[in-house]
Amino acid sequence: MNIELIVVGKTDMKEVEALVAMYTKRLSHYVKFAITTIADVRNTKKLSEAEQKRLEGEQILRLIAESDSVVLLDEHGAELRSVEFAELLQRRMSAGTKRLIFVIGGPYGFSEAVYQRANSKLSLSKMTFSHQIVRAIFTEQLYRAFTILRNEPYHHE
Repeated sequence: MNIELIVVGKTDMKEVEALVAMYTKRLSHYVKFAITTIADVRNTKKLSEAEQKRLEGEQILRLIAESDSVVLLDEHGAELRSVEFAELLQRRMSAGTKRLIFVIGGPYGFSEAVYQRANSKLSLSKMTFSHQIVRAIFTEQLYRAFTILRNEPYHHE
């Protein structure tokens, strides 16, 4: 299975970039993992929130194939413990999912078209995080999930 994380906009925080790079490197021992960054929409001051989400959504949808399984990282998604997230990944691998895509939206979330295309939604917390910080949290949780599946001593219950 290939796992891809689609994110809107580059991060300007070197600390976040370093954490994401570290966990991405660690993940390479378990799975093919890639991060695709969509360029920020320009001239957003002239756009409504809905228009910005629509433009971001069009870019996201261009990167998704019909056969892909898509999970939106969304505040209204299911909340899972780390072990449950690992089990979700195991189920997807066992089901023969070829490409599992997680998506972090822009500052206003996702367009309706992206919600309609998604197979599921996952929340990392009831708290709100910046979409930059979510990158580091998510890649760490993905790494943690694979260590759980391999019974490695990273995760403690």
